Amino acid sequence: MSTHEIRYGDWATLGQDAAAIRTEVFVREQNVPAELEMDDKDAVCLHAVAYDDAGTPVGTGRLLPDGHIGRMAVLPQARGTGVGGALLQGLMAQARKRGHMGVALSAQTHAAPFYSAHGFRQAGDEFFEAGIAHVEMRHGF
Repeated sequence: MSTHEIRYGDWATLGQDAAAIRTEVFVREQNVPAELEMDDKDAVCLHAVAYDDAGTPVGTGRLLPDGHIGRMAVLPQARGTGVGGALLQGLMAQARKRGHMGVALSAQTHAAPFYSAHGFRQAGDEFFEAGIAHVEMRHGF
């Protein structure tokens, strides 16, 4: 398992690296329209970007002011290395620091087992966003 450095900051600080990862995963790999991928919420979120040993950005996620975690993405070459779990745990810790009583997220259905392994539980039925099946998931603290 490789080590990852996770940096937290605003869009001005981490946006370039976060956008590159999200474009690769969501727009190129999953065919999400670019105009749906980047939104005005980025400006008010706390962003997390994971960097590998070489300093290359390989994963990202964001924490919205209301305690939602979103835009979790890991580049293909870094999947299975623990970076996604480290990002998720880090964003959950940031939410706890802010005083949130829990977090919620919209998981792509195929990724739901990953979130379940981190203590998330499904809340509600499957729905489609950008043509991709999702489920709402929650985790209390």
